[in-house]
Amino acid sequence: MNLSRPTPERPGPGQESVWDYPRPPRLERTTHEIEVVLGGQVISRTSAALRVLETSHPPTYYLPMSSFSRGALRPATGGSMCEWKGRASYLDLVGGDRVAEQAGWFYPSPTAAFAAIVDHVAPYPGLMDRCTLDGEVVSAQPGGFYGGWVTSSVVGPFKGEPGTMFW
Repeated sequence: MNLSRPTPERPGPGQESVWDYPRPPRLERTTHEIEVVLGGQVISRTSAALRVLETSHPPTYYLPMSSFSRGALRPATGGSMCEWKGRASYLDLVGGDRVAEQAGWFYPSPTAAFAAIVDHVAPYPGLMDRCTLDGEVVSAQPGGFYGGWVTSSVVGPFKGEPGTMFW
């Protein structure tokens, strides 16, 4: 079990290191153009998202519920707890003839520090056909549980790989 901090990659011009992100996490507005495609259809497009930045994690993007096409969000079973944001509820995302089960989450009653994420959904990029950030196709954060968006503008190493549980 590796409990020590890994060696951060050195960011290049225009890049951020996830090891410079804070803990507890920071919430910030972003004007990046975001598009989410599922079942061959654009189910969300926005330039009014929020992103959460947390040490060792690529950014997680929360998109306004109002940016999703009608019928794209469907209540799902399950939930989880975040020590910083509170209790999350899950959503199935629907696009075309595809249903991605528990592919997004939201916080109906987040903690005060994260109140701005009410009415926002964080889709798992790895469960979509494609998510883009300013036209760049996003990769999913490793491991399946976390919902970070890996792009060329962030460097790791990222939490989620085997052996990173206690980072």
